[in-house]
Amino acid sequence: MILRFTLPFRTTWGQRLVVCGSLPSLGQWNLDHALNLHYHPDSGTWAQEISLPDDQLSVVEYKYVLLDEGDGGKHWEWGPNRAITNEAGRFTRIVLEDFWRAPALPENELHTAAFTKALMRRPGPPTPAAPLPGSASFVVRFQLSAPRVDSDHLLCVLGSDPALGSWDAQRAVILSDAAYPTWQAEVALVNPEQTARYKYGIWDPREQKIVHLEAGEDRLIYAAEDKRTLRVKADDHFRYPTGNWRGAGVALPVFALRSRRGLGVGEFPDLKLLVDWAVATGLKLVQVLPINDTVATHTWVDSYPYAAISVFALHPQYLNLEAIAELQDEAARQELAQLREELNAKDFVDYEPVMNAKWKFIKQLYQQEKTRFLADADYQQFRREQQAWLVPYAAFSGLRDRFNTADFSQWPEEFRTPAQVAELTREDSPGFDEFGIHFFTQYYLDKQLREAVDYARQHGVVVKGDLPIGIYRHSVDAWTQPELYHMHQQAGAPPDDFSVTGQNWRFPTYNWERMAEDGYQWWQQRMGHLARYFDALRIDHILGFFRIWEIPGHSVEGLLGHFSPALPLPQHEIEQRIGWFDYGRLCEPYIRWHVLQETFHGQAQAVFDEFMEDAGYGAIRLKEFVRTQRQVEAVMGEKMQQDPANTDHYTWLRTGLYRLINEVLFVPDDQQPGFYHPRITLHLSRSFRELDDQTRPRLQELYFDFFYRRHEDFWRRQGLVKLPAVRWATDMLICGEDLGMVPESVPGVMKALGILGLNIQRMPSDPSVEFGNPAVAPYLSVVSPGSHDMSTVRGWWEEDREQTQRFFEHLLGHWGQQAPQYCEPWVAREITEQHLHSPAMWAIFPLQDLLAMSEPLRRQDPLAEQINVPANPTHFWKYRLHLPIEELLEEVDFNHEIKKTVHQSGRIQVY
Repeated sequence: MILRFTLPFRTTWGQRLVVCGSLPSLGQWNLDHALNLHYHPDSGTWAQEISLPDDQLSVVEYKYVLLDEGDGGKHWEWGPNRAITNEAGRFTRIVLEDFWRAPALPENELHTAAFTKALMRRPGPPTPAAPLPGSASFVVRFQLSAPRVDSDHLLCVLGSDPALGSWDAQRAVILSDAAYPTWQAEVALVNPEQTARYKYGIWDPREQKIVHLEAGEDRLIYAAEDKRTLRVKADDHFRYPTGNWRGAGVALPVFALRSRRGLGVGEFPDLKLLVDWAVATGLKLVQVLPINDTVATHTWVDSYPYAAISVFALHPQYLNLEAIAELQDEAARQELAQLREELNAKDFVDYEPVMNAKWKFIKQLYQQEKTRFLADADYQQFRREQQAWLVPYAAFSGLRDRFNTADFSQWPEEFRTPAQVAELTREDSPGFDEFGIHFFTQYYLDKQLREAVDYARQHGVVVKGDLPIGIYRHSVDAWTQPELYHMHQQAGAPPDDFSVTGQNWRFPTYNWERMAEDGYQWWQQRMGHLARYFDALRIDHILGFFRIWEIPGHSVEGLLGHFSPALPLPQHEIEQRIGWFDYGRLCEPYIRWHVLQETFHGQAQAVFDEFMEDAGYGAIRLKEFVRTQRQVEAVMGEKMQQDPANTDHYTWLRTGLYRLINEVLFVPDDQQPGFYHPRITLHLSRSFRELDDQTRPRLQELYFDFFYRRHEDFWRRQGLVKLPAVRWATDMLICGEDLGMVPESVPGVMKALGILGLNIQRMPSDPSVEFGNPAVAPYLSVVSPGSHDMSTVRGWWEEDREQTQRFFEHLLGHWGQQAPQYCEPWVAREITEQHLHSPAMWAIFPLQDLLAMSEPLRRQDPLAEQINVPANPTHFWKYRLHLPIEELLEEVDFNHEIKKTVHQSGRIQVY
């Protein structure tokens, strides 16, 4: 049998196309031995054919590759491998009429799970293909990859040949969705010797009519007379006449959900209620914060959702107890009911009492259900499938509670490595219950979350998760694979609108070189596990895949960090560019008597006497026991413990000493002696201001070059190496949180990988504007009025009256009018509508900002609506919706208004 490859493609000089695939004649996936295609200038088509022995592979897989001799590029086409069945019994010739699948096309993202598993899911059994007449010798197989077809519709093909209906819409050929998102039908043309014209359409099976016929020129099937030939028309995208698909969603952490059956905190089954509300309001997506287990201390500190003790395990706070089994003990049932009433009455998540209650009843349920649970075939399968992370997690959690700390470096020697994991977690071991309870908890958490996500998919709603960029240093991951992390370093973020001294998350940084050795297996496993629950994903601080803000272990704040990886400056380059180099002046804290007075006022002398010494020539040096911020933190912590009445004074003193330690202009590189990084925001330091007039502009230019020019190509290559392994590990729709100090190369890399960017109106990516305009956001992006790290729209409105006035005039268009003192419901509505009408694929709103459109429904105090305050490292994550979702579902008029607004923006319609 002859297999002919054809592909229309206009190349430039030095470019050529090859086919690489599973057959020996296609190189068996070795690109060096791929099949060369030949160019036919008359048709602009590349083509080549091979002979396929009848007994060879039943299915041939292949892909097209563009080879560019100019830059040495080897550009594989986008998408999964193509496949063709060996049809030797039916045909003597197969002609593959393919189209190049270009990367970075917006339509590619419609092939992600968000669309194929939720928004456009195929709910019923596949539509069968129409049978061919037995005598058919010239067959055309129409094959179109088109995920954007509503669940209630099908694809059809209509054309000029009688077999295609002769343009009679009632006789259109219905395509099968058995291989959705690829649609397929085989047709024996009546007049194969004539060129036929055709188009695809969207078919409504209930109305038995075409809803939309695609736009653009007719597609063509050129005349041919070969007998026993199959022509596979693998066409390019469906040409929608209605523009890009756009949707709207709502964001709310699971812990913030309030339902009548909850236990003082949102639980996984409550997601079903939020999905119901999304359906009622025309919203297509529900976004949550990270849901992994953060139980390290059994205190309110564990409320921070970005410090997980396992990147796989789920947080026990989200477990609904009744969904496991009813408590058999009457007194326990009454106690649970009373606690539910007490905890649900609170207007915030009271984390410690909530978790104490959860653990108390989880332990009772475990003992009550233990025998049945351990014998459950579903549980046994869950344990087998998830054992790689589940068994170490159960052991870690049991040991954490046994030794009262998650810091495994403080455990007895024999437990500081996971060597005894298998022995500890054996079901027949005498201490099994210590670990078995965590198998029990994770099994039911997994079950309840998957049920909620499946419910969302059935209702056409996407559940979007959140991937924290870092890992917690006292975690299962650090315990089992410490070689993957730089445990002596800390990850964070440079100064931004959230924090003027930067953010120190205290997570270890990644050992990317080690991770690369096995093809980033850890990342692929992590992404694969998230895909178990989510069809879309927000990658927190995606800039970390290009470079992370790495802070030395001796720092508390983030100013003394530097980007890693980076290209630090050698001493001779600094000397050459600013004219001199003096380590003491540039790299040690700049402390002079007037600086001390400015910082500590009347207590300057006392502070000097206790913490400092004369360094000569007017310079002052910190004493050895307070030369780092961690040392200062420890000293002041001890003072506060001994003299708690003066805590405020010691806090003020600590802040002043931190500020002095930050007074440097260059940070020495910890890997390369003699190399230095300019300190971030050095132009704001006293040390910079007191340089001479010649040095300041030279240093300013060096600084700008270092942060905005020197690393662009270097960081672009970093992203292109690390991100693909994460991006293509699953079929989730990926969105990157790309806020802050963004290298110019980042948007291009994200676009090339089909990763959606984030546009927050108050944090524009364009530094020349004060506010972002949703109307100019690119299609592959998410627009939102805010995030969990910001005040809500109502809270922000009251923070800076002058800024609010400028926003009111410039962004909302109320020129010359006085902005209202408070964010009135009509103002909140204008901001919402502005985002809904953006060209961006998604407009996602914090639920608080949607409720802001209703005076009766919104919370009285807007400041109580903020989820996180990044500038406060001891922030308590306690926000909880002030009304039950059941009650919100009953607000028919409000829900209808939202749905009407969403509909008017075009974000409900599929086409």
